[in-house]
Amino acid sequence: MSEQAPFIPVSPEAQPLPASRSVFRVPGFLRLWGAQVVSSLGDWIGLIAILALAAEVSGSGTGVGLVMTARMLPGFVLAPVGGALVDRFNRKTVMVTCDVGRAALLALLPFFDTLLGLVVLSFLVEILTLLWGPAKDASLPNVVRDPDQLTAANSLSLVAAYATFPLGSVIFAGLAAVAAWLGDFEALDAFGFDDRQSLAIWFDSLTFLGSALLISGLALAEERRSSRERPEVTQTFRDIVEGLRYIRAHALVRGVMIGLAGGLVGGGAIVPLGPVFADDVLGGGSGSFGLLMTAFGMGAAFGVVTLLTLQRRKRFPREQVFIVAVIATGVGIVTVASTSALGPALVIVACIGATAGSGYVTGFTLLQESVTDELRGRTFATLYTVVRLCLLLALTVGPFAAGALGALSEGTVDGSVEVAGVDVSLPGVRLALWLGGVVTIVSGVMARRRMRRAHEQESVR
Repeated sequence: MSEQAPFIPVSPEAQPLPASRSVFRVPGFLRLWGAQVVSSLGDWIGLIAILALAAEVSGSGTGVGLVMTARMLPGFVLAPVGGALVDRFNRKTVMVTCDVGRAALLALLPFFDTLLGLVVLSFLVEILTLLWGPAKDASLPNVVRDPDQLTAANSLSLVAAYATFPLGSVIFAGLAAVAAWLGDFEALDAFGFDDRQSLAIWFDSLTFLGSALLISGLALAEERRSSRERPEVTQTFRDIVEGLRYIRAHALVRGVMIGLAGGLVGGGAIVPLGPVFADDVLGGGSGSFGLLMTAFGMGAAFGVVTLLTLQRRKRFPREQVFIVAVIATGVGIVTVASTSALGPALVIVACIGATAGSGYVTGFTLLQESVTDELRGRTFATLYTVVRLCLLLALTVGPFAAGALGALSEGTVDGSVEVAGVDVSLPGVRLALWLGGVVTIVSGVMARRRMRRAHEQESVR
């Protein structure tokens, strides 16, 4: 059984960290990261294709909503079970099995031309994804054993997960064009190339086979599992309870989850409220919103690179970096909601992206360092549930909060107040973003209190 890796603050006078690129020299990391790049690229292509197919089959946005519900639902219902299974079985086997299973399901998907078929297959694919993600994150510390390189490894995982979206969009457009050309050949009618999404979905299937091939050649050193026999329902339930008790008892882990949750609730609200903010407050439109999202993405990339550079030169305590990043993200959200010009808003949103990206990477690194190997899968499965729930709250509650606060503002102060002789408008979207920023700041403060409590408990021992 592996021992828990304690968090030990390191002074700035310590030796500098190795260059972030040195993580690629770690045996096995390039394979694991390459598998994530390939599967993430396929995920984005497949998501676009499946949503387009759902809209085509249903003829309305209802089909898209049902498919998205099918992709979100397993995370709420089955995540604890998935985490327990990941901790019980060999994680390499879990990842390869999930990749092959997703490839098979996606290969069948174009032949199901009903909305029910799309929903069921999307649900099954998401269950396998729910197992693959925690298995990958729980395995990373077994591949990158040097804690100093975990930040670089998590940063590269973030790049693999999200930087592949623009490339996926381009590839989808190219595959749609190729499918349209192939559809002109009568001999290929049986393959359904007249539906432009089919080729993209099959390409997605091949990416999962590529990921399985990479993972299968990975020499993954894992701690021996407590049991290799077929798990019983009661044992799985005990594993779930054990994982939840561990999270409840471990103040540092709770602090990281609270900080990430608050950041996602506040920062995630920018996505649904962004177009309204760009139009009503900044006086722009969809073009302005596109610029804001571009600034956010560039800021996140800059923040992660800067974090790696600073960590290479000075070992900043990760707990402090995480707390500062979460609180700074909240302050940035409040600040950008207070602006009324596009130029300053772009700069502030870029700063929000930098702090949010740094906090996300640092939070994952803290969990990987602090959680024992036999509980790591359950911990990350729980984290993914928290992430999904907070994003769902941000995407759904945010617009309703903006509407309610807007009505309250109009009914009480006629939608504006005078501050130092300046008339300040108070539309609902601005008030909702202020509220989201405050939630993020409070979550950072709460995370700090729990991390302090973790050190107090450690000193007592």
